[in-house]
Amino acid sequence: MDAKSTQPVEDTQAAPEDKTKQAPQDMDTAAQKGKWYIVHTYAGHENKVSKNLKQRMESMGFDNRIFDIIVPTRSTIKVSQGKKETVQEKIFPGYVLINMNLDDETWLLVRSTPGVTAFIGAGNKPTPISEKEVEAIQKFMKTEEPLYRVAFTTGEAVKIMDGPFTDFLGTIDSIDDERGKLKVLVSIFGRETPVELDFLQVKKI
Repeated sequence: MDAKSTQPVEDTQAAPEDKTKQAPQDMDTAAQKGKWYIVHTYAGHENKVSKNLKQRMESMGFDNRIFDIIVPTRSTIKVSQGKKETVQEKIFPGYVLINMNLDDETWLLVRSTPGVTAFIGAGNKPTPISEKEVEAIQKFMKTEEPLYRVAFTTGEAVKIMDGPFTDFLGTIDSIDDERGKLKVLVSIFGRETPVELDFLQVKKI
């Protein structure tokens, strides 16, 4: 995705008559009200932009034209130094998805929110993403099996901390992120033998 600054556009969709506050909703429901646009933000400011934009649209009465703001994330198991924790990892760092009716006023509200650098679009016009892309992102966010995020690399020396080969030193031969497993070449009787271990069973030297 290439961030390009864009200019305001003419309103192509009439705003709903209902002025009541819209509750947060999932992408499928929100997609029926407006179109999904991608906004580029400063790195690490995604959640701050989402929070500030929600506050601004509510206080200024734009919640009948801006329906939902999402920072796409998914659950990831992070393993470091023998410890495992579940964290929310951003799928698209530096980008926020907004479901909205785009007109001059909503464009300006979003574009002037601190941390926002540009709408993503073709030429000088913000371009909505397709329903197919929205569905793909939503499916990815709801993936039940979390991925493992680990700092290990192939060829790295490690010490085994658990199991029958405790205290043995070895070299990482391969890594299976999805299963949270890795193969370590351990020297046994002068020969390198591959041993499959869990991420939690090894530690960097």
